[in-house]
Amino acid sequence: MSMQGVQNEEKIDLTKEETKRVRQRSMKLLGEMIKPIRNRLWISLLLVITSQAIRVSLPSLVAVVIDKSLPAAVAGDFEPLIWIVALYIGAAITASALIAFFVQFAARINQDIMLGLRTRLFAHTQKLSIEFHETYTSGRVISRQTNDLDSIMELLNSGGNEMIAGLLFMIFTAVALIRLDPASFLIVLISFIPLWFLTRWFQRNTRTNYRKTRVASAKLIVFFVETMTGIRAVKAFRKEKNNSEKYADLVEDYRAVNAKVIQLFGIFDPGLILIGRVTAAAVLLFGGLRVIDGDLGIGTLVACILYVSSFYDPMEQLAMFYNSFQSASSGLEKISGVLEEQPSVAEPKEPAEFEFSRGHINFDKVQFAYSNGAVVLPEFSLDIPAGQTIALVGTTGAGKSTLAKLISRFYDPVSGSVSIDETNLRNISDTQLRQSVVMVTQEAYLFSGSVAENIALGKPLATRDEIEAAAKAVGAHEFILALPDGYDTDVNKRGGRVSAGQRQLISFAR
Repeated sequence: MSMQGVQNEEKIDLTKEETKRVRQRSMKLLGEMIKPIRNRLWISLLLVITSQAIRVSLPSLVAVVIDKSLPAAVAGDFEPLIWIVALYIGAAITASALIAFFVQFAARINQDIMLGLRTRLFAHTQKLSIEFHETYTSGRVISRQTNDLDSIMELLNSGGNEMIAGLLFMIFTAVALIRLDPASFLIVLISFIPLWFLTRWFQRNTRTNYRKTRVASAKLIVFFVETMTGIRAVKAFRKEKNNSEKYADLVEDYRAVNAKVIQLFGIFDPGLILIGRVTAAAVLLFGGLRVIDGDLGIGTLVACILYVSSFYDPMEQLAMFYNSFQSASSGLEKISGVLEEQPSVAEPKEPAEFEFSRGHINFDKVQFAYSNGAVVLPEFSLDIPAGQTIALVGTTGAGKSTLAKLISRFYDPVSGSVSIDETNLRNISDTQLRQSVVMVTQEAYLFSGSVAENIALGKPLATRDEIEAAAKAVGAHEFILALPDGYDTDVNKRGGRVSAGQRQLISFAR
């Protein structure tokens, strides 16, 4: 996925080609998620098939009791009635036990899937190049890790289990109804005509509206994260009122798209119930006339009505599943888009032998432009001898920071080469390069943890003597000792306990 793909990710109305590509990408990810646990899925499927088959057999036993066992009991033979009732109770207990075991077994599978997907997304996001993170806002990344993953988890934990059980129940019920009374099943088939039109209408409208809900949700998170991250600037420039008004507009947009989805269900659910009740009434009327004519047993009619009435129960569950499915499908599209991203600055497949010795830096006919085509650095050459301290001076946007990013290999030049000690940066492994080149930006970022942990960020096993020596070398030792717990002081919330200048010194020390 290119940066253009990132820019198009939030589009709602996709072309047929884009829709097809997104669906293929999502299905590929789904297959990768399922592959490691496919054997357990077969066991899970066997459990639910068995439980639903037993559950569907119960109305047939009722027909046997009414049409055969009760007449035998009236004649004085109670044995068939006792056996059938005992079989009914045993089947009900077995079906319940299997369903309970299936739900627990499926829950463990779902948690394993989510664990793998969550860790994979986090690890992959970290591997992506700086260009991705500068284009793909932090709020959208957070949305992928929260809303989108949660929608998939909700589908797996509830909707997925209900969908499988519901579909199997409907299939087995249809088979049982055909065997018991084909005429009643024909009435059910006729009811599929209005059901098909209702379902198609629902699908078309919910697909677009669920995309809108994901986009609106992401915008909310992005704005919230940006506001809280830049809270000092918000307060300094008195932006609280403007931000509150903008946030209220975003909340209203989110409420509006969710209201549309709820309205769709307000039509779909009652429509399902109406079709089910009318179908059951038709079976009762048509079957009752045949009972009067002696062509159908009362027990069989009762069983048919039970089957028809219960046949539409999973339809309501499937509607709720479709609710979760649309949300999860949209989330899967977003996540698969991130996982499809490849680092624009890739590690060399065969790194060159490199050992930092002098620090001679050379820019040879280097040209750099961002992915949008805007040229930042026209072709130029620059040679920086080892041991020399230089200062780059220029107007804002002249490319000073870009030069530093090229040396750190956060970006690669469009043409030309950047080398250290006569070795092209493209041929140096990331590990070796990070051990040789460090970039300290104006925004000195400190992570939650102690001062010592922040200094030892690039060398976690550093001794306390090494940490203190680094702090002394940059003049940070004295102010660190003055902190409440010295080097063990928790910097708290991105360095909130130390000043901007102190954060900078800690960054130099690490």
